[in-house]
Amino acid sequence: MQFILCKDFVQMLKIENLQVDFQSEAGAWLTAVAGVELTVKRGTVLGIVGESGSGKSVTAFSVMRLHDHSVTKISGQILFEDIDLLSLSEAQIRKYRGNQIAMIFQEPMTSLNPVFTCGDQVCEAIMLHQNVDRKTAKQKTLALFEEVMLPRPELVYDSYPHQVSGGQKQRVMIAMALSCNPSLLIADEPTTALDVTVQKTVLELLLKLKTERNMAMIFISHDLGVISDIADDVAVMYEGTIAEQGPVRQLLSNPKHPYTQGLLACRPDPGRSLKMLPVVEDFLAGRKTLHVNTQEQITIRREALYSQPPLLEVKGLCTWYPVRKGLFGSVSGYVKAVDGISFEVRPGETLGLVGESGCGKTTLGRSILRLIEPTSGSVIFNGREVTSLGRSELRGLRRDMQIIFQDPYSSLNPRLTIGKALMEPLQVHGLMKGDRERKQYVLELMGRVGLSSRHIDRYPHEFSGGQRQRIVIARALALQPRFIICDESVSALDVSVQAQVLNLLRELQQEFGLTYIFISHDLAVVKHISDRMIVMNQGRIEEEGFPEDIYERPGTAYTRRLIDSIPGRGIGH
Repeated sequence: MQFILCKDFVQMLKIENLQVDFQSEAGAWLTAVAGVELTVKRGTVLGIVGESGSGKSVTAFSVMRLHDHSVTKISGQILFEDIDLLSLSEAQIRKYRGNQIAMIFQEPMTSLNPVFTCGDQVCEAIMLHQNVDRKTAKQKTLALFEEVMLPRPELVYDSYPHQVSGGQKQRVMIAMALSCNPSLLIADEPTTALDVTVQKTVLELLLKLKTERNMAMIFISHDLGVISDIADDVAVMYEGTIAEQGPVRQLLSNPKHPYTQGLLACRPDPGRSLKMLPVVEDFLAGRKTLHVNTQEQITIRREALYSQPPLLEVKGLCTWYPVRKGLFGSVSGYVKAVDGISFEVRPGETLGLVGESGCGKTTLGRSILRLIEPTSGSVIFNGREVTSLGRSELRGLRRDMQIIFQDPYSSLNPRLTIGKALMEPLQVHGLMKGDRERKQYVLELMGRVGLSSRHIDRYPHEFSGGQRQRIVIARALALQPRFIICDESVSALDVSVQAQVLNLLRELQQEFGLTYIFISHDLAVVKHISDRMIVMNQGRIEEEGFPEDIYERPGTAYTRRLIDSIPGRGIGH
């Protein structure tokens, strides 16, 4: 009689007393993770949540043994099906890494090689770990692309990373991670920069694959709303330690640690209107008061706003891109990125533009400022027709019309200190008497956005993401504009930092009488900060109105889909 030994571990991964120290350039050892203990069961999802720098990714990289051992010390145990991964040699760990344990990284564009097609990169992983020929690897790759529901798998197979959308790149990364049928999948912030609708689709896909393959999963995020939609258990990390952990529903309905309470509270809740969002520091300091807008206050503000003539009028604006046959061929059609848009914005108002990537909202914002030349239509700012202005006149108007871009790092010159970057627009426009006066003004401006004067000689790479966003806000304010377009200015930030930046934008609006167009794919964020909302789809206005009316009574199926895609609606409130 033949017996088959089946090791079906209930407990797949157990981390015991994990400590990770990194050596600084000065030679000092800094502790990033201390005393972490976690358990992951087969067929379940462990969510790890916390702000940037809390130790989430450091813990995940320790499981994969991806740290640079020349500047890293790791102690404790990481038991994968009773094998201590920390005790294995580099040759031994390769049998697990990418094979039995796979990882989806945060940013697919930087994880995929731009000079190889998507199909070639997945094929390479299959041939490396499964010892099959290229023909077989291609068949397996196409089957994986179908499994992760990529449209037209053959086309994606032959496409380079830059030729597919963000959601499709993320699916390619998921296919690559699944290519060797891993027992444990680690997903490190895999949906952070995605539209809420694409994010929902990716989360549903991961859960489907987890169930079909009986995988265990570690899902890392800074957003408890996302964690609530995918995880069975959750661990909250704070400053390299576990603040609290437990079953996801139990922990989120009754969080004990003030840090967890703060993470929950600082998420914009579409179900209520707050003057300012709570921040984590409030809860850590024992301050938990919420300042809710009353209906009377909302009514008074609206009466004041809409009794004024508009500051900005957009009439029939179109921005079309020609599609040509071949490099020098005739025009065969047009991509109508913005197609006949009309609206008004009052002084001191925040108009929210919401929609999925590709709906035309960013093109609309840039066309208003003539960073992109519109095809037709009219833009009137403070009584002046913007589309007919010459270059010198337009340059003068730039003082009053500014933009905050989505990625603060790429919009700052890495070779300029922050002080010089903030002084540059003042010098270009010839403002103030000299650099001494400009520097004093810059120092005051930095203080207003929550930056210290000691930061003035530092370079962009020396700041956190939240600090860089404050820097670009300060630069937009430097010329004392009346109107600012905020283009996805908080979409890549931790929810706690996002709350701080949203509060700052509202404070600055009240102090300086600023007018905003706030662009985002996240309807919850747009609802929180906006006086009115426009929902865009395929270059046109889907619907517009007051935020609570659109949220409570959406007029179209598209808007309903955006609302339904908001992660973790109502948790913790």
